Amino acid sequence: MLGNIISKIRKERGLTKTQLSSQTEINIGHLTHIEKGERKPSHKALKTICSALNIPYQQLLYTYDKTLSDEQIKYGYINYISYNKIPAISKIEDYVTCPSNYSNASFAYKVPDKSMEPIIKENSYAYIEINGIVENKAIGFFNLNNEFLIRRLLYKKDKFILRADNKNFKDITITSKDSFQIIGKVYI
Repeated sequence: MLGNIISKIRKERGLTKTQLSSQTEINIGHLTHIEKGERKPSHKALKTICSALNIPYQQLLYTYDKTLSDEQIKYGYINYISYNKIPAISKIEDYVTCPSNYSNASFAYKVPDKSMEPIIKENSYAYIEINGIVENKAIGFFNLNNEFLIRRLLYKKDKFILRADNKNFKDITITSKDSFQIIGKVYI
């Protein structure tokens, strides 16, 4: 996934591999292997790439050991990963103990509604791994039109659908008009 994101960002910036290689002083062959996912850059090289692309290092670091499935590639999953934004926090309510089996969690989110009951209770904590890959039918944390949601992500007919476990909440089909970001995987 890391290589896919680097390639996507490089192309969005209108840079060739040759230009990125020149800016980073990383061999073009090595950059090609990185973008294809055949090699992982060292942390120093990743910092250099992020600096050249003018993006935060930590966001890409979260994707370091992640791999996209063929299905996720087909559905354009990579287009919804946030690589240049970080969470804005206006208040830290508390610190919570992170269970050892959720060691990849980046933060805890207090669930504001009953949408995922009975799996996740209202006012309980869900543990979020930033840029953790959300598999088909798995629970993820999303930003949809500036609203944060915890839902199951479904891949259906070339579209993403967000589904609550509580049947009183309607499915949400993501359209091209929506501002949609996959923030990460939810551990419960």
